[in-house]
Amino acid sequence: MVELRTARLLLRELAPGDAPALHAIECLADVVRYMTHEPQSLADAEEYIARVTAMHAASPRELYEFAVIPAGESTLIGRCGLRITDAAAEQAMIWYVLSPSHQGRGYMSEAAIALMDFAFGGLGMHRVYADIDPRNERSKKLAERLGMRFEAHMRENVVIKGERCDTCIFAMLKREWLARR
Repeated sequence: MVELRTARLLLRELAPGDAPALHAIECLADVVRYMTHEPQSLADAEEYIARVTAMHAASPRELYEFAVIPAGESTLIGRCGLRITDAAAEQAMIWYVLSPSHQGRGYMSEAAIALMDFAFGGLGMHRVYADIDPRNERSKKLAERLGMRFEAHMRENVVIKGERCDTCIFAMLKREWLARR
């Protein structure tokens, strides 16, 4: 089991007991508006965690999905993760989701820094990227704060809730990350 710690947060693998808190966040239309899924029911959250847990056990492991929990607490306030999308090229994609009631406090910036450290240090990735809806200003700003560079604007490359949507690719190389640290 992988755990990451920061000054204010614990990032630990999602567990079945996280379903109610995950549901409370991802049942909100504003939270999932840029995601491929609709607002989640509790059953959806339970099923998602079961799928993630099974993928955590895969060998070789490609998925790392973390509950974001304030230090000293037990309930998640968001989730973040990474997926190794090309092991030979040492490339991974990151993502992050935070409860609206905890936004604006730097929690996800802190979690994303820990995630990038893990990707480049713990997993030895060469390149980490984020695939972001161009309308999602908060997510783009976080990628930029991490030092990721805008690489591409992909036109109508994904379908979100029945609508063809664009995505933007932001990425960073290991040497760039290490130079910032």
